[in-house]
Amino acid sequence: MCGIVGAVAERNVVEILLEGLQRLEYRGYDSAGVALLTRDGELTRMRRTGKVKELADAISTEEALGSTGIAHTRWATHGGVTEANAHPHFSSDRIAVVHNGIIENYETLRADLTEKGYTFTSDTDTETIAHTINEAMKTTDSLLTAVQESVKTFHGAYGTVIMDKADPSRVVVARSGSPLVIGLGLGENFIASDQLALLPVTRRFIFLEEGDVAEITRRKVSIFDKDGNAVTREIIESNVEHDAGDKGGYRHYMLKEIHEQPVVVRNALQHRLTDTGLAADVFGKGADAIFENVKHVQIVACGTSYHAGMTARYWLEQYANVSCNVEIASEFRYRKSVVYPNSLLITISQSGETADTLAALRLAKELGYMASLTICNVPGSSLVRESDLAYMTRAGAEIGVASTKAFTTQLTAFLMLTLALGKQNGMSDEDASSIVSALHSLPAKLEETLAITQGIEDLAEEFADKNHSLFLGRGDQYPIAMEGALKLKEISYIHAEAYASGELKHGPLALIDDEMPVIVVAPNNELLEKLKSNVEEVRARGGIMYVFADKKAPFSGDSTMRVISVPTCEAPIAPIVYTIPLQLLSYYVALIKGTDVDQPRNLAKSVTVE
Repeated sequence: MCGIVGAVAERNVVEILLEGLQRLEYRGYDSAGVALLTRDGELTRMRRTGKVKELADAISTEEALGSTGIAHTRWATHGGVTEANAHPHFSSDRIAVVHNGIIENYETLRADLTEKGYTFTSDTDTETIAHTINEAMKTTDSLLTAVQESVKTFHGAYGTVIMDKADPSRVVVARSGSPLVIGLGLGENFIASDQLALLPVTRRFIFLEEGDVAEITRRKVSIFDKDGNAVTREIIESNVEHDAGDKGGYRHYMLKEIHEQPVVVRNALQHRLTDTGLAADVFGKGADAIFENVKHVQIVACGTSYHAGMTARYWLEQYANVSCNVEIASEFRYRKSVVYPNSLLITISQSGETADTLAALRLAKELGYMASLTICNVPGSSLVRESDLAYMTRAGAEIGVASTKAFTTQLTAFLMLTLALGKQNGMSDEDASSIVSALHSLPAKLEETLAITQGIEDLAEEFADKNHSLFLGRGDQYPIAMEGALKLKEISYIHAEAYASGELKHGPLALIDDEMPVIVVAPNNELLEKLKSNVEEVRARGGIMYVFADKKAPFSGDSTMRVISVPTCEAPIAPIVYTIPLQLLSYYVALIKGTDVDQPRNLAKSVTVE
């Protein structure tokens, strides 16, 4: 959450900072601000509530100049959405700070700093960083030293960038629990919370490690570990091709990313899937040696990624004969759990920086899991660096806050993992052949499914005045129903819940009336007859249903039930295929409701705080 951009250069950096913020706006869009240091030592600041455009419009009316600057787009945690709470924060008009994360002991720090005579002008935890560093500058002329001493007093998570009015030639950055990446230029250097922000100015990056503090000038980057020792971090050349400013002719990023799914799934399979199975080292070197000893899988994730893990549980146990537990990362890390022998921990995250998931991985290492694998979309992210094995989903940058293509590529990864683990655990040749065949057909099936868009767009009109909805699925479609409900909540603000349809009679039936639309996912599988019985239970109580059914399934619509035909597909890929219509339904309902599809209220893309 929150986006940071900083630069130390010879040229004016205002446009670099603003473009970087626009590329990071998916991380938070409650307010935005920029602070600049001019060569003659002037420190200026401009902040605005709302999106980055509000800030850019304000700056366009002023002559904003500065060769050293920091900027921030905020997702509010401590303090409401006000200009006073927007970053950057100042101390004595000398120290300027931007910050991602949460300083958990900020109240103690605030009380101590108030006693020392500091005045607080915001309700944020971040302002304590500025004042603490300012206080430390009373005993040193070095901003680096002041930051190194100050961070020892901070409890919690932070990715922070600091400027000193007295020295416009440098910025100092510190990372603990919240990611920061340094971008290397020619006679200029940059800092951001995501490399995406810096792609217009560099392709060479250094990812800071946990506890690192770095001093950045135009010509030099000096990095120190948590013990103050000078260290060298690897320089990574980025091959990311995505232009975050390009919607490709689509009205929203979300719609573009829904329609990209056939392409990104094809990319995810390329050179990994052969005619008969998996290519070598799909999950990293040494994976086969680890997989042959795996007797249990523990999956931890959050949000949409959690739903991918829940779907994977069905596949791993049905096809690969491996027991599997799935848990929300924020619960896993705060309870005592039993580690099964020969357990593989799998983390899932689009960003690779999800705070709870990353903390769960670190805890798992202490608990004695045999090995760890991450399924992730961002090379160089913390989860990728800290896991034993990593599978990159190749979804490309996902800008819409509500995840779409990241989810389907995660599911694709799990089907391949099912093949890999099944190979070691007696998967039948029939099942292996079925999964391989299904994966080969998947991109085309997704394209075929996208062709039903018009019917879904028409259907969405019927949701315009609804405030609640239920989603139903059975078997491996239950997590897909959960994902469909989440999408509708996220972008249309319609309250939605999902149930395994067999649970309907155990309580949710009490909610059924003609104002409660019920969305059903119904592939033509062995559970179809059971599902039809659940549908009849709803019809008998006057419910209105929308059934996404295999075109060969025996459903017929009437005044109480709309049936939307979904292309017939092989069983292993059905959860992925049936995801598409639910994404489209959420999108078109949100469009009718007039909500902000790409940047829904109260949310942000990369959740780097607890």
